[in-house]
Amino acid sequence: MTETLKAYLDLIRAHFLPAWPLVSCSGLVLAFENYGGFSWALTIKVALIGLLGFEAGFILNDYVDRNRDRLDVENTLTRYWRPFKERPIPSGKISSRSAFSLFILLVVVISALIFTLPYPNSLYVFAVMLYSYSIEAFYQVKKRNQNYPIAQLLGRTDFTLFPAAGYLCYGHPDMTMLLYMFFFYPWTMAHLGLNDFIDLKNDHARGMKSIAVLYGEKGTMYWITGFTVLHFLAAIFFLRELGEIALYGFLAGFVLLAGANIYLWKEKNLDAGMKILPFYHGVLIIYAVSIILDFIY
Repeated sequence: MTETLKAYLDLIRAHFLPAWPLVSCSGLVLAFENYGGFSWALTIKVALIGLLGFEAGFILNDYVDRNRDRLDVENTLTRYWRPFKERPIPSGKISSRSAFSLFILLVVVISALIFTLPYPNSLYVFAVMLYSYSIEAFYQVKKRNQNYPIAQLLGRTDFTLFPAAGYLCYGHPDMTMLLYMFFFYPWTMAHLGLNDFIDLKNDHARGMKSIAVLYGEKGTMYWITGFTVLHFLAAIFFLRELGEIALYGFLAGFVLLAGANIYLWKEKNLDAGMKILPFYHGVLIIYAVSIILDFIY
């Protein structure tokens, strides 16, 4: 029983659970700010949609790649992403059928929560959900056979839409939502490139055409830093929608990301990539919390 529980906690990357409701609710509070009002009931609902939605995406990722993941030759990234340091489907601790059944169950629960939202918000968010899981599966399959990073450039639009989905639970498609996506998308690209940089040996073994496989270590470093710079530039426009607390929070995040990139270029190795990955995740939390605090105060 204990081993099974550990396997499921690895499947859902349990130690990252608090991050996903914060990201979703950062979008929601911007909608509260723009459209007026506040609701604890809706906030809790959006937190649940965000939490379960992201966990379902993790499970889908593992299910689609279940055969390729058996080819891993080292587990540096697995030890970071999984609290008990193991891929549960390739190890046989969770069957692919059980994992897919859990994914379907989560999608049903998420859909039920979404359809308690008023129209047309429910339609907006349901469409985002369908698109996100479809593009995630496309990303996993497409990156097995490509000469250009089409899978990556399209695939991470699912993550980009995460705070937008929170916004759409109360608001409507507008400039604030688009500017949040415009700001967030380069971060998702830099983050993806960093994961690929660290996982280069495994991607070679799996036959995956990741950023690092396509462009090599140095090319991937340019990818990471280039998209981080674009992320900073996009913030110029998004910060106009935010207040003073968010400004200070974002500036702190920029300092951390800049320092992380300087360190990466100084060391120029996979260990440096692993050391700076927590900074990218920490900055994501800083952004979300500063947006939320900006609304509260």
